[in-house]
Amino acid sequence: MILEPCYRLAQNRVWRTYPGGRTLDEIEGVAKPADTHFPEDWLLSTTAARNVGREKFPDEGISRVVTSSGELPLTELAARFPEELFGKAHREKFGNSAGFLLKYLDSAIRLHMQCHPSVPFARRFLNSPFGKTEGYFILAIRPECEGYIYLGFQRTPEYGAFKRAVETQDTEAILAGFDRIPIKPGDCFYVPGGIPHAIGEGVFMVEMMEPTDFAVRIEFERGGYRLPESARFMGRDVDFALSMFDFTARDLRQTREEFFVEPLPLPIEGDAKRFSLFDRRKTSCFQLERILLDGSAAVVHNAFRVLIVTRGTGKLFCQDRTLVLRQYDRILIPHRVPELRLSGNLELLVAMPPE
Repeated sequence: MILEPCYRLAQNRVWRTYPGGRTLDEIEGVAKPADTHFPEDWLLSTTAARNVGREKFPDEGISRVVTSSGELPLTELAARFPEELFGKAHREKFGNSAGFLLKYLDSAIRLHMQCHPSVPFARRFLNSPFGKTEGYFILAIRPECEGYIYLGFQRTPEYGAFKRAVETQDTEAILAGFDRIPIKPGDCFYVPGGIPHAIGEGVFMVEMMEPTDFAVRIEFERGGYRLPESARFMGRDVDFALSMFDFTARDLRQTREEFFVEPLPLPIEGDAKRFSLFDRRKTSCFQLERILLDGSAAVVHNAFRVLIVTRGTGKLFCQDRTLVLRQYDRILIPHRVPELRLSGNLELLVAMPPE
């Protein structure tokens, strides 16, 4: 077996506590698309999902690559070709972990109000070098839906009252400190560890994050599903969960300035525009670029990466391999293949690990 110059990434639906996924069904050509408890497709993951009650699926969430001889778990490919796939510097820092997790998320309902740990919190309390800072690129909003997110507090609650609201599941009181932040296709923003948040209903997006599945959820029932106790606060108590929260209040302007991302133009050869989205301006946890192509172009990266086709059709020329690209395709490019050539009318996202 040899390391190929590029790989398609197989469909990889993952069970979650909320319903969604109708858009993913449509992309996959399902005869009767429906919202179910498989609302996410983990495009690139060396991380297993943490789903209480599904312990009999220990590899749920691990990506599979499509090789010339069949499908293979990404973890097995990484074990066979660690430096060629991820690069020597990456391996020295992260071992055989991809260093980030990449997914499609398609919500049918508003998600639970939740929070994820920062790196310092994860190191201190969870024995993990990774927290769970996230980044979102909005692809679409369902026509019947508004398009919004709750993103950090706009009014800081009194701790005791907020704790009681969580304990008694007083949803109105829980949400009283938050305003709906409008979002639309093309918006890009990040959610640092410690920031409470909840994606609204009808949102289809690309989500990047640190490679964990850590979460505390302070709403116990959404969409008719009630969280088991062990799935609420990661097996701890309410004070542990709330100690993860950043209670800083930010108004709408401050929220947008701090968390939303403005594209930064980058050089590229050919008939294309290239922009950096996630970079050290906002986070050092992962990198994301966007390429708008109308013709042909060449682009070089010094990292393994995943290409996501968000619009259009075209071709990818990768050493001796040519792939036809269509909307929503996802392609893994190893570190040892720095240069790619592209042709067609395409919009792409390029997801990469931390520098």
